[in-house]
Amino acid sequence: MTRALADRLAPCGPVLDAKAAERAHEMIAKRVGEGMASVDLVWPALAPVFAASPYLAGLARRDGRRLPMILEGDPDRILAAILTAAEALAAEPDFETARRRLRELKADLHLLTALCDLGGVWDLDAVTGALTRFADASLKAALAQAVRQEVDRGALTHVGEGEDGPAPGLFCVAMGKHGAFELNYSSDIDFSIFYAPDRLPVAEGHEPQAVAVRIANHLGRVLQERTGDGYVFRIDLRLRPDPSSTPPAMPVDAAMDYYESVGQNWERAAHIKARVAAGDFAEGQAFLEQLQPFIWRRNLDFAAIADIHSIKRQIHAYKVDDRLTAKGADLKLGRGGIREIEFFVQTQQLILGGRQPDLRGPRTLDALAALAAAGHVTPEDAAWLTGAYRDLRALEHRAQMIADDQTHKLPESDAERKKVAALWGQDNLRSFDATVGKILKGVNLRYGRLFAGEEALSSRFGSLVFTGVEDDPETLATLKRMGFSSPERIAATIRSWHHGRIAATRTERGRELFTRLAPRLLDAANASGAPDAAFNRFADFFAGLSSGVQIQSLFLAQPRLFELIVEVMAFAPRLASTLARRPTALDALLDPAFFGPIETPAVAPWDPADFEGAMDAARRLFRDQSFRIGVRVMSGSADARDIGRAFAELADLIIGGLAPAALNEVERIGGGFPGEVAVVALGKAGSREMTAKSDLDLMTLYAADPRDMSSIKAWGAETFYGRFTQRLASALSAPTGEGTLYEVDLKLRPSGTKGPVAVSFAAFEDYYEREAETWELLALTRARVVWASSPAFKVRAEAAIEAALRRPRDAKKTAADVIEMRELMERERPGKGDWDLKLDPGGLVDIEFAAQFLQLAHAAQDGPLRQNTGEALAALRAAGLADDGALARLEAAWRLEQDLSQLIKVALEDGADVEAEPKAFRTLLARAGHVGQFKSLKPKLAKAKAEARAAYAAIVKASG
Repeated sequence: MTRALADRLAPCGPVLDAKAAERAHEMIAKRVGEGMASVDLVWPALAPVFAASPYLAGLARRDGRRLPMILEGDPDRILAAILTAAEALAAEPDFETARRRLRELKADLHLLTALCDLGGVWDLDAVTGALTRFADASLKAALAQAVRQEVDRGALTHVGEGEDGPAPGLFCVAMGKHGAFELNYSSDIDFSIFYAPDRLPVAEGHEPQAVAVRIANHLGRVLQERTGDGYVFRIDLRLRPDPSSTPPAMPVDAAMDYYESVGQNWERAAHIKARVAAGDFAEGQAFLEQLQPFIWRRNLDFAAIADIHSIKRQIHAYKVDDRLTAKGADLKLGRGGIREIEFFVQTQQLILGGRQPDLRGPRTLDALAALAAAGHVTPEDAAWLTGAYRDLRALEHRAQMIADDQTHKLPESDAERKKVAALWGQDNLRSFDATVGKILKGVNLRYGRLFAGEEALSSRFGSLVFTGVEDDPETLATLKRMGFSSPERIAATIRSWHHGRIAATRTERGRELFTRLAPRLLDAANASGAPDAAFNRFADFFAGLSSGVQIQSLFLAQPRLFELIVEVMAFAPRLASTLARRPTALDALLDPAFFGPIETPAVAPWDPADFEGAMDAARRLFRDQSFRIGVRVMSGSADARDIGRAFAELADLIIGGLAPAALNEVERIGGGFPGEVAVVALGKAGSREMTAKSDLDLMTLYAADPRDMSSIKAWGAETFYGRFTQRLASALSAPTGEGTLYEVDLKLRPSGTKGPVAVSFAAFEDYYEREAETWELLALTRARVVWASSPAFKVRAEAAIEAALRRPRDAKKTAADVIEMRELMERERPGKGDWDLKLDPGGLVDIEFAAQFLQLAHAAQDGPLRQNTGEALAALRAAGLADDGALARLEAAWRLEQDLSQLIKVALEDGADVEAEPKAFRTLLARAGHVGQFKSLKPKLAKAKAEARAAYAAIVKASG
């Protein structure tokens, strides 16, 4: 074919590097010798080829007979001889000789194929067919050699013959381009190895699986190990079921179980091209026939069709005028590339092929023609895509011929891209780039048009493809743009979910829903500003679900709710942890009234007679309700006063449910006691200003009944109610299998840690009349009876507290005490900076001290008493008991600091740097502070603190 090549190779263009061509000519001449006459005849056409491709020049140089043989012979006959020689190596007795000869034959084939392709002697089908037929011959020979290794070691009894293959029961299923006879020039070969354990001729004392796995390993040694002679083929066994957790050779029954239970639509698409390429053909064909119902489904519901469409919709389809250029273009996986054509064809085949067998062809262009003939693609689009496919495959081959790299990209550099252009027959790089750009834009335009109007499963950041078994480069780039620090880890996690490795995606319906949810999850994680944290915590939650259909359906139906949950994952580790440990906490969000007024159950839903059961039930209720309140904080749908009250009412409910249980428990152990007891909340629990991290400041008051002491055993009143207090504190704070509730602090009782844990009524009245210091009276302004053994005793306790507060006292001394206390606090517990909303000057402590001081100072004159700071300030203003402007500034600062504090306490760990948090969280904080931007919040807060500090000084110091 010398003269034919001389004519056909001329379009490859001028010599790119004359010196490189000259060196190649000299080195080839040294090896070829007498055959140079045929080489010199076509050298003007060969020169640019060898100048552009060091790999092809090396093939011609390495074996002197190779180039003349190809130039002087008939290409089809040479190919047939190569294939015959490869198949004959199945019987070669020497393993190393067989490996070496296959590598030499591969070199013959590559040079032959390249010259026939570049010279136009073979079209695309002939080129890919030659490569695939040689892959089949090599695989058959390698399998026979691998089996012989196992026979030699005594693991197999014999080498099989005929249709049974060298190992009866074992076969190789070619997938992808290998299965469809569409291999590219430097393609690896995708195949899966399956075996029927009961048919393998395994020798006694050997296990079928171990033997099959070793055969797979031997195949790798024959085909892909590199030696001085190169290699035969890179092999990829990852298209088998769940490759990360299964051996390289699988029993047919296990494989069938996988496909029938968790097989995915992309695996159905991969099996469109599947065929038996080597081994036991009858067993393999029976296996593929058994798979047909998995591949071709006659009845598809909407969700299944949507999931199939997702295979192509995960690729981001840009507008046609978006920049698509030849420079660095990924011809296979990039926008406008080969994959877009293949994905469209395969998805249409999956949807329509169950009822239309004519559409089941394994080859891309044949299937595209069948789709056009059946009216599913316009003839114009089919013709254009067919031409584009052929051009893209030809370009892909030429990019790979340069160095035998498994690349699909055109080079970034102009000099390197000129080599591809020359091999494509163009000597003008600008014209070449324009032509390639037109092809890419045309494919991408038609690709986008073919599914216009469908739900996008990509992102505005780019493609999100999680099908297959390897990372998609475009997807990794998308994930990086979205802010994920480890795109490979994110992609691997999502693929594992698609494989049904968690309960939420174990069902087909769960996986179909997740296909739609995945891009929304990634977009929401990006929008949070903390994508890694959001994704990681969502992963913990998602893995803990026992079923994923209901929750995923909820998330898809209510996208704003889903975005809120992902925000919670990003910024509220405590809430995220609650969801991860107890996903049923999310059930609260199913309630249509979730975003209505925050309501706490009226009665604790547990039996007080079961102390241990009540403790566990209380913790479950606490998790559910505190999660619900926390989400309301994150959503900004309730203000701080409502949130503080909701957290306090939850505490009231739990105390009110556990106090009777604790009393029952003490009575069970020590007998009944004739008396009454009340639980008093102080601090933030008493004032109903609790946050997500508030502890409980408690005090118990009791009174023995002197009229009936007949049931008393050994315990006296102090011991009995002391035991009750301890039991209650334990019920509220001790960890159980259901978690924890609150930290409990009993130090605000009379005499603190020096006195008994339960306070008798008489001792309480006496202490606050004779001994209580000013700070204890300030604390008492927030005292609130949250539970009592009888309504009458509750009233009595409340009256005692009010009486203690309304005793006459010296306002000046009280003011002086408050000033001294605040100054001591500032020395010993100074504020920690601008975002310390409690201790910093002008923070909540200053505001609370001012409100508490005014109440103490005016209580004897029937001034207002309110446990809640905001309500107290409003009542003091209404009564005109201090400067109205100062009280108004205190009230405004209190509202702002409470709003910010609620969000910070829900979201952040103690000591976190607010200004270092993600932008999205700072935006939430700005919203909570009622400003448009975060940069405006800090000045607003500083001003409010300064005004609150001045108001505190004007009210308290002016009275001292």
